[in-house]
Amino acid sequence: METELIKRVIRDQEEEILSKFSTERIIDREYSAEIRKHTTKANAIVITGVRRSGKSTEALLLVKGKRYAHLNFDDPSLDGMKATDLVKVTEAIAELKGDVEYIILDEVQNVKGWELYVSRLRETKKVIVTGSNSELMSEELASRLTGRYTSFTAFPFSFREFLDYNGFRPDIYLTGDIAKTKTYLNKYLLGGGFPEALALGERFLVQIYSDIITKDIERRYSIRHRSTFREFSKYVVSNVSKEMSYNKMKNIFGIKSVHTVKNYLGFMEKAYLAFKIDKYSNKLKQQILSSKKVYCIDTGLANALGFRIEEERGRLLENVIAIELLRRKSYWNIHSEVYFWQDYRHREVDFVVKDGNSIKQLIQVSYRTDDSDTKEREIRSLLAASKELRCDDLLVVTYDFEGTEERDGKRIIFMPAWKWLLLTNRSS
Repeated sequence: METELIKRVIRDQEEEILSKFSTERIIDREYSAEIRKHTTKANAIVITGVRRSGKSTEALLLVKGKRYAHLNFDDPSLDGMKATDLVKVTEAIAELKGDVEYIILDEVQNVKGWELYVSRLRETKKVIVTGSNSELMSEELASRLTGRYTSFTAFPFSFREFLDYNGFRPDIYLTGDIAKTKTYLNKYLLGGGFPEALALGERFLVQIYSDIITKDIERRYSIRHRSTFREFSKYVVSNVSKEMSYNKMKNIFGIKSVHTVKNYLGFMEKAYLAFKIDKYSNKLKQQILSSKKVYCIDTGLANALGFRIEEERGRLLENVIAIELLRRKSYWNIHSEVYFWQDYRHREVDFVVKDGNSIKQLIQVSYRTDDSDTKEREIRSLLAASKELRCDDLLVVTYDFEGTEERDGKRIIFMPAWKWLLLTNRSS
């Protein structure tokens, strides 16, 4: 690959960046302050996360006002680039930009063997690497980047960021602000939090999904039975918040091996398209063998595929809470773990939040609490889990209802989703 071609790609991408920053609304992300702490200490920062979640924008904000160069390897002109061509990237940057302090490499995992290049590059430069696959921080890379490096996983907009993007910072004690916040929550449930989708709409979400499937999964993992995999992935995304078993999914799609089912779901997780949560158990083997609950990275993405999930807003709300818990784990509470609980009587609690060896909180999600039977069922399940797991922090996240109840000497808090989602970082 010629150096002149790389120089032209760099220039073209610079024009796109200038246009983006001059025409689009850019906000500070919730993890920005945390990641900026490391820019002066680490000589390599790795930002992973689902495609189009704002990783590149964050990287560019980190180097604002500094001498930097940027190259996105997702550019079609760079298809076929090999590890041996990467030295020409350094040459192109030097000729175009002179001596820079930072180099941003977007989606560099597209070039096989890129790890050694980054390892060498960081000897003289500070490097920011972004990618839409969790294998970016592979064991090999971690061994090569021994020393000063740090990694982050980025998510689409949280509800707090969604409100900020819309220029609204509510006072949670003002009736008018509460009503407006609920309106925004409905939009967030159905439209999700992908930054560009807020401006471009549902069609953009369909394109994101297609790119994830084709570029981040099928090509990367050389999927042989692509039609089966595409049916499988649509099924997973359209059945968010539901319990799934590998064996049942094997039978649904006529897949020969449970191992293949595990691989398919694993590929979706590595591309950050979906996440699975294990059933809580003190025994690791039982956790591994038990059924899973699966969530999509973004409710807007699930809705955009045309499955009319909006008719089951309870599932959407649970999905939003699940992703928010995983977001808080990634940004602030890295030692926390999230599970669901179920006993032999099929009583279920949606989320068990564990920190170290102790269970910190039990969370039930209930879209409707005006139905007395539903409310009573949620409470009974919480109390059963509380007794078994020895946890007294009991929360029911509702759509609108707020209050407390005392049962069996335990206090259960009912909190509206809009308020819970506005709780900030580690204090939550």
